[in-house]
Amino acid sequence: MNADEVRSRIGIVFQAYNLFPHLSVLENVMLAPVRVHGRTKAEARAASLEMLERVGLGEKARARPDDLSGGQQQRVAIARALVNRPELLLLDEVTSALDPELVGEVLDLLRSLADEGMTMILNTHEMGFARQVADVVAHLHGGVIAEIGPPAQVIDAPQEEPTRRFLSRLLG
Repeated sequence: MNADEVRSRIGIVFQAYNLFPHLSVLENVMLAPVRVHGRTKAEARAASLEMLERVGLGEKARARPDDLSGGQQQRVAIARALVNRPELLLLDEVTSALDPELVGEVLDLLRSLADEGMTMILNTHEMGFARQVADVVAHLHGGVIAEIGPPAQVIDAPQEEPTRRFLSRLLG
């Protein structure tokens, strides 16, 4: 399997939404299915509308990204990552740019994806969410895994000093 085939099976959601402001929400979600995956515009449109409904934004399909809240923009970015039905979803601090009241709507969506069996690798400082949803938690320190294990062990009873220091700073 070549690198492009591997990448086609992975959805990525970045900390910044990276939506094209000159395109509608629907056009942003349709872009990869048409340009990268070779789907027809009709197929891409149907799949994109379905995914926008899934993330609760079907009525915003014609809107421009700048007309949406941060939480809505992040849900569009998640829809864009999911529209090609990836096997793995990578998420990098998807709530860090959001106002606190908008964090919940994104975490609720991720929780429902986890409940449906979506495999996700999530870089987050949302320890409560990680404790509830994760099967495995890893703490990275200096570019290497400092500690890995079940959430209860790593978050609630860390064994390694770098993990204890990080959680102490994060959780107060």
